[in-house]
Amino acid sequence: MDANQPQKSRRQFLQKSALLAVGTSFVPSLFATGHSPVPAPLMKRPFGRIGFKVTTLGLGGQSSLQWTPENTDPVAIIEKAYNLGVNYFDTSNVYGPSQMNYGKAFRRLGLVPDTPNYDASKRKAIFLTSKTMLRFGKGGDDRPSVVGHSNGPAGSKALDDVRRSLTLVFGDGAGSYPKDAYLDMVLIHALGRMEEVDALYEGYANPDPNLPTIGALAALRDVRDGTNRTGLNPKNEKLIRHIGFSGHNDATVMMEMIQRDSEDIIDGMLVAINANDKRFLNMQYNVIPVAAAKNMGIIAMKVFADGAMYTKKAEWSNSVPHVVLDVSGNDIPANLLIRYSLSTPGIHTAIIGIGKIHDDPDRCQLSFNLKHAQVKPEALTEAERNAVEAIAFKAKEGKTNYFQKPFQDLTPPRDVKVTKSGKNAVITWHTAYAGDAAIDRYEIWRSGSKVAAIPFKPQTTKAPYQYEDKHAGDHSYIVKVIDRKNRVAETKA
Repeated sequence: MDANQPQKSRRQFLQKSALLAVGTSFVPSLFATGHSPVPAPLMKRPFGRIGFKVTTLGLGGQSSLQWTPENTDPVAIIEKAYNLGVNYFDTSNVYGPSQMNYGKAFRRLGLVPDTPNYDASKRKAIFLTSKTMLRFGKGGDDRPSVVGHSNGPAGSKALDDVRRSLTLVFGDGAGSYPKDAYLDMVLIHALGRMEEVDALYEGYANPDPNLPTIGALAALRDVRDGTNRTGLNPKNEKLIRHIGFSGHNDATVMMEMIQRDSEDIIDGMLVAINANDKRFLNMQYNVIPVAAAKNMGIIAMKVFADGAMYTKKAEWSNSVPHVVLDVSGNDIPANLLIRYSLSTPGIHTAIIGIGKIHDDPDRCQLSFNLKHAQVKPEALTEAERNAVEAIAFKAKEGKTNYFQKPFQDLTPPRDVKVTKSGKNAVITWHTAYAGDAAIDRYEIWRSGSKVAAIPFKPQTTKAPYQYEDKHAGDHSYIVKVIDRKNRVAETKA
């Protein structure tokens, strides 16, 4: 036996105990007994520039709404969320029966136009988001690797998915939907590669109907505005209110998606963010600050790493056995994970899929999640967030976020260039990417001497950062980036 083993075991025990003590000191215990009702009214946050106040917890459209276990009623889950005050609802064209389950629930709740119990004010008080994984509004079939997929008919395009959502949620499920039916937002879902961004933006600047290929963005803009600039909306229908996108794995691709949006038509972003985020190419220091700087509505997903924080393997869910029905493990209190995501700067709401509900609030996933989502944006200090990260590491040694790119450390500033402007030198560069700490500043060095320190601001457009050096002469330049742990990466011009 290793002679150091008892000392090592004791040290691990003390570390674990300290972490749990920190974790349970600033949130109600996961194991509280007795009646614990969901507080009312539910806390809400302004949803970016969208003009809607959203509950801090929304109902995710997967879990039992998509893969329904025996003795579970997905419609009852939706109804309970609504009756408890949840006002953000999520679904998708690739979530199997999820949209149809919403349709059944919304009919009972009076949220479907042209039905006897319809109440337009109740419909206006909720926010319904659906998604498409299709990248083109027209054409693109010669690029099967980026065209995307849908549960709709073969050859479907983005606007077919919009209309499919409307017929499944508000219509007859066979193509028809009421005149006054609409979706609050459609997200271009699961963006992961630069080629997809290229496809989505085709026709964005010039949506000519004669183009053989038009990306999904220009098409969605037509059904948002009631226009027919693409030739794909001949009835000038207004079917959606907002456009957004989602991403799980590559923050750099998502940043590119936002930066190319020169007309600010992208209002929302759904992003994977949980307490193991910094162990991968992270979202919280890269794309989330860019979206926040543009005042987009930002929704957190994968709060429990799609169940991988608990009993599920770190792999994509695709069947009933993947639905996690119990998150009450001692090692990783679910309330801490909820608070972590909702205290990430920029996040407005979090969606969590529900496996089961129960009349007893302490045995009901929905009630439990709602209770612990009643937190302000600054709910955790940096030290407390670090403590939750240490606790989350115990789930599969932190390797829960199978949907994210591997860890990438702080990168140097990109595309650094120096051009002469009269007697001055103009230095330009594009953003560095953060590692496990936020970027603090850029520094300009001329011939070995620092000449400027520039506080970091997220790059929200394709226009580069710029610094003008009014010193004449033939100099060499270096642009450095420094993060909040005082680590440095640099690029020579």
